[in-house]
Amino acid sequence: MKESLYKRIARELAQQISTGTYPPGSLFPTEMELCEIWQVSRHTMREALRELTEQGLISRRKGAGTRVCEPPTSGVNHPLSHLEDLLLLAKNNLRVIKKIDEIVADIELSQLIDCPPGSRWLHIASIREDAQNPDAPICWTDSYASTDYARLRTFIRDDPHSLISDLIETHYGIKSHEVHQTITAVGVPKKIAKILNVEPDSPGMRIVRRYRDRDGKVFETTISIHPAGRYTCSIVLKSQNSGE
Repeated sequence: MKESLYKRIARELAQQISTGTYPPGSLFPTEMELCEIWQVSRHTMREALRELTEQGLISRRKGAGTRVCEPPTSGVNHPLSHLEDLLLLAKNNLRVIKKIDEIVADIELSQLIDCPPGSRWLHIASIREDAQNPDAPICWTDSYASTDYARLRTFIRDDPHSLISDLIETHYGIKSHEVHQTITAVGVPKKIAKILNVEPDSPGMRIVRRYRDRDGKVFETTISIHPAGRYTCSIVLKSQNSGE
């Protein structure tokens, strides 16, 4: 996934906001000041600022300047409109590995991760920690990747922030062309409730993401369970008819 310049600027500015470089309620640098800092054109910076505005991170008012918005009362707010947006959650929240093994997909799992029953997969179980609240993990994730990528066992431990799909791209040359995402309301399973520090069967959200290459082949699937109140997924929908 090659990230455009304005997207990279927006992502890094978003990280600076989340780490307190630009506190909530403070004045954000002007467009011209940011152009000078980043050495980019006004058009590029304007697009980056538009991204931050759509993500609810800054508020721009004519005559009043640009201010950093107050964060949500709890949890992580994660806007999604491009594949690169998945990088932000990964970069800001540490992955902690709980288990790595090889599994054989039964009928139920094969339907969930879109593979033939009986196929073998590298299974990686992990949590994503919230740096501001380590006792309340953002999610539990079961990742399934081809056993051809066996060296991921080492790569994911050496790089606990990168997405597994990005590590596959870096080390195996398989690029994500599209991601199919399904969101379902679920109860938190008993077997992971204690690790997530919630009651069994308490409200949660399951997100299944299937990463496909340019030929449409699934090369990784992730199944994440988010306890209620710890994660907000904001999706921007735009009209295909720009004239409306």
